[in-house]
Amino acid sequence: MIRAPTAVHWACDALLLRHPCILENRVTVTLTNAKLITENGIVDGTLVYGPHGIVDIQPGRAAAGEDVDGDFIAPGLIECHTDNLEKHFVPRPGVIWPNALSAALVHDAQVVAAGITTVYDAVCIGGYDDEKDHRPKIIGPMVEAVGSGMRQGLFRADHRLHFRCETTDPRMMQVLERTAHTPLLKLASLMDHTLGQRQWRDMKLYRRFMTGEGRTDAEIDGIIGAKIEATSAEAARNFPKAAEFFRTQGIQIASHDDTTPEHVTMAKALGCSISEFPTTVEAAQDARAAGMMTVLGAPNVVRGGSHSGGVAVSDLAAHGLVDVLSSDYVPASLLQAVMTLSAGVPLHAAFGLVTWKAADMLGLEDRGRLTPGLRSDFVRVRIVDGTPVIRAVTVEGQRVF
Repeated sequence: MIRAPTAVHWACDALLLRHPCILENRVTVTLTNAKLITENGIVDGTLVYGPHGIVDIQPGRAAAGEDVDGDFIAPGLIECHTDNLEKHFVPRPGVIWPNALSAALVHDAQVVAAGITTVYDAVCIGGYDDEKDHRPKIIGPMVEAVGSGMRQGLFRADHRLHFRCETTDPRMMQVLERTAHTPLLKLASLMDHTLGQRQWRDMKLYRRFMTGEGRTDAEIDGIIGAKIEATSAEAARNFPKAAEFFRTQGIQIASHDDTTPEHVTMAKALGCSISEFPTTVEAAQDARAAGMMTVLGAPNVVRGGSHSGGVAVSDLAAHGLVDVLSSDYVPASLLQAVMTLSAGVPLHAAFGLVTWKAADMLGLEDRGRLTPGLRSDFVRVRIVDGTPVIRAVTVEGQRVF
């Protein structure tokens, strides 16, 4: 991450106006006339921070400081599963971008512009069918680019890796064992995209997808039959193997697209602590009963439903079954989903789904809240005609957007 290169002693009682030309040498900064998003509600007040963390939050205005005109200040957003990185490596079908670090840097800029200060970049392990034949070619460059960006302090956000393991692929374990030895790997999800199950349990939707690719009904029937036979057997072998691999590495595990009680029971038995994108109310309820956290898609909230036939997140929210939101494939959807859900829950509670609850789920004790002593990661937001507009993003006390 881009940070001030010198460490300067700072005093908690100093209240200095922020000025770009003294960024590296400033002591503390005060932002006042703000609406501070906290766990207990929204506080009209003042935030004092420095490069080593948040110093203080106070109700009311300060005598000196930068007036933020009544904008909201929320903890920096925490994204646990985004596929956005791959889009920059493969910007069009058949096109692999030749400069991996450049692709990662543009992705980093995009997530920061969405208010995300901590991001778990999803990398596909497996799923290398004809339509995704680029993935074996980019997995190494993706992992290395994220590592290089972090090692050299080039990123604005704090990046970690999330391995999306396609258990239906016979090559999954081989690729996983070859690739997983990176200190940035902090989260893994186990996926079973066998046709007729989980995400693709509604075969009408899959047929519509395949028809859009220009195939005939006979061709689709042949593809479906062959895929079900091959992928179901592979998933049955690979799911427990991958779970054991990650358990021995001490890496947190999520199950993906849980649909039935049996899916949740198996995931819990294999050591999964997160149910990621459960597709039914029943699966989300069982996950909650099993002590697993649920992660739901922010695009589902913004669009008003799932693109693949799963349960609407709004229905799960009505049952109190949403713990954390993920932007999945649209980084900007996190804040938009917060605004959408705030029609039914208090705004600060909606923000919790993308900040402190995500931090708690991922074991990030140093961020996710506007609390003295924690990292000074936060986002300044103004609401214009119901749309969240990001005015500034700060990471470890440095403005990065």
